[in-house]
Amino acid sequence: MAVTAVEPQVTAQLAREHGLSAEEFARCREVLGREPNYTELGIFSAMWSEHCSYKSSKVHLRKLPTTGPCVIQGPGENAGVVDIDDGDVAVFKMESHNHPSFIEPVQGAATGVGGILRDIFTMGARPIASLNSLRFGAPDAPRMRYLIGGVVHGISTYGNSIGVPTVGGEVTFHPSYNGNILVNAFNLGVARRDRIFLGKAEGEGNPVIYFGSRTGRDGIHGATMASDVFDSDKEARRPTVQVGDPFTEKLLLEACLELMKTDALVGIQDMGAAGLTCSTMEMAGRAGTGIVVDLAKVPRREPGMTPYEVMLSESQERMLMVVRRGREEDALQIIRKWDLDAEVIGRVSSDGLARIMEGDRLVASVPALPLSEASPVYSRPMTEPASFRNRRELDPGSVKEPSDLGGVLERMLASPNLCSREWVYTQYDFTVRASTVVRPGSDAAVVRLFGSGERQKGLAMSTDCNPRWCLLDPHLGAAHAVAESARNVACSGARPLAATDCLNFGNPENPEIMWQFARAVEGIAEACARLGTPIISGNVSLYNETDGTAIAPTPTIGMVGLMPDARLATTSHFKDEGDLIVLIGETREEFGGSEYLALIHGREEGSPPALDLETEAAVQELVLRAIDRGIVRSAHDISDGGLAVALAECCIGGADALGAGLPLRGASVELPSGVRSDALLFGESASRIIMTIREKDLPALEESLKGLAGRRPVMRVIGRVGGEQLEIRCGGAQLLKRPVDGLHRMWHSGFPSLMRA
Repeated sequence: MAVTAVEPQVTAQLAREHGLSAEEFARCREVLGREPNYTELGIFSAMWSEHCSYKSSKVHLRKLPTTGPCVIQGPGENAGVVDIDDGDVAVFKMESHNHPSFIEPVQGAATGVGGILRDIFTMGARPIASLNSLRFGAPDAPRMRYLIGGVVHGISTYGNSIGVPTVGGEVTFHPSYNGNILVNAFNLGVARRDRIFLGKAEGEGNPVIYFGSRTGRDGIHGATMASDVFDSDKEARRPTVQVGDPFTEKLLLEACLELMKTDALVGIQDMGAAGLTCSTMEMAGRAGTGIVVDLAKVPRREPGMTPYEVMLSESQERMLMVVRRGREEDALQIIRKWDLDAEVIGRVSSDGLARIMEGDRLVASVPALPLSEASPVYSRPMTEPASFRNRRELDPGSVKEPSDLGGVLERMLASPNLCSREWVYTQYDFTVRASTVVRPGSDAAVVRLFGSGERQKGLAMSTDCNPRWCLLDPHLGAAHAVAESARNVACSGARPLAATDCLNFGNPENPEIMWQFARAVEGIAEACARLGTPIISGNVSLYNETDGTAIAPTPTIGMVGLMPDARLATTSHFKDEGDLIVLIGETREEFGGSEYLALIHGREEGSPPALDLETEAAVQELVLRAIDRGIVRSAHDISDGGLAVALAECCIGGADALGAGLPLRGASVELPSGVRSDALLFGESASRIIMTIREKDLPALEESLKGLAGRRPVMRVIGRVGGEQLEIRCGGAQLLKRPVDGLHRMWHSGFPSLMRA
């Protein structure tokens, strides 16, 4: 029932409370040609928030490569789309739900999953795989174990209930997240190339239909909350966190996909950030049309809601669509069959205005295009942090080499950033839909695409970012994130196609933060261009700081690759006694930003490892060619913790393929000399892979190396799989020797111990 309420008078102070600067408020009045009313102020504040408008990041995002031979839809829609042959497409995106998850971890994380799922099936794709990238503070920081448990529970509750497998991801701990954790959610779906749907309100007179859950007061001001820093009074923001219902989302998913099989649908948009405001303005703005909506027809679950509240509510599991005139009843019949609320609430107009009615009363009238696509754009000041150059200086001589390198390995395997994540991913259903080929625990997750015939295509996906490296050097750290995510996908046997990003930073009004952001984007652009992996979708999350303390720069990359035959999917663990262990890539004396330096020596300094993108491309090409020839038994990227940790993971990670259940495998390894022992074992030099092959296949691997055009990476046989010990030698001298079952116990018990502490 419509309610006429007395709205507050709009003043400059009220505009500031809505997050609009004096200049933005003046521009708002200029766009309207008059003073805005209260509902219009709310609409402008939401659409021009950092979360919705990207006003601080647009000038830098233009540097990213967004096109390529496989790209069908790049940034600007609900998700990106790439061609995966045979008329099939992959639709994927990654988004943040950081602020809500820090305030209320269960619902914040759950609705993050729900939101990214809607972005995918809104495009016409059935979601088939989810990942998540989680960043927590020091485990002993206040509330941190509560946040860890709540976030994992929220992800599992929503993902498991809706029946979309959570097949991988990453978890990182760093003190910079003590006051602001990060929850980045990724989803991938598949569709037919000729059945992609866009979020456009086209066709004058076409009806606009609201469907899904009813609208309540949850989540009001969610977009503006996500565009502001935290202070000590975070609990007061709890009402801005949305509440999700995965069972309704499942009905919504199936209703949408059934609708998309008809010819009734013109355009469709998820009601995500800023709810009905964002969906109406963006759909009309993209199409260059107008829209008329009657709020009195919007299904509600709470009485007495004002137009302001209805427009800004972020209640979950809601969609807005435009259908062809005369097909309303066909669409409504399908939606109601799935037991969802649905009403025709408006129509498309041709004058470019979004007119918001409540019955016969006009409550807001704003031009759609300036609101959705012509928001303020800032080239904010940038300054290199004063500590940047000093932090990068590291004298290796000041790093004392430990006498017990085996003890160091054990301590590292049990540490928060390197221990097994099984405590996390066993709470997720990663086998539902029976398409998972490689489950969580290997370098990349792999899902198969069911089709006719024996051959079944596979898609591999990985998320990566080392925030410590990005803190020390945002450009180099971000480039490494692209390289490592692509390398992980290549190690699975898939050729990297394209990427999505989730750029998490502090307050952009701080010139040092803006410098970090710009440098990170440049690093991503450089790496993506060389590796041929355009950015086709993504998200920017700024203002991730509390009481003036910002998070470490965290430009997370989600990479997707295609393999022609999922049966060739390769995992990271050793397979058989006697297999040769091959090291691809060069190990240098590089301590900077390493987990070893931080954990064992308590120092976060130095330059991250050098990254030569030509070498990186060659390493990935070599492993892909070898996998295509069917000679690779296992392949594992060397990253956090260095070579010794990677070798240990190959020995103890034997459950990363469905049904594998392989016994633990030891190894005897002889490493090349020339680098001090701790750097050799725990340095994190880039572009390296551990591969195992049968001895008879060594000539074929050497042939693959010789067949590379251009730069050829260093490749050497360093040992054999076998026994019950991991023994590493250099120059005939034993560096460490440890029982594999003992390493496994320490690695496997690390996370449960962390949560029990």
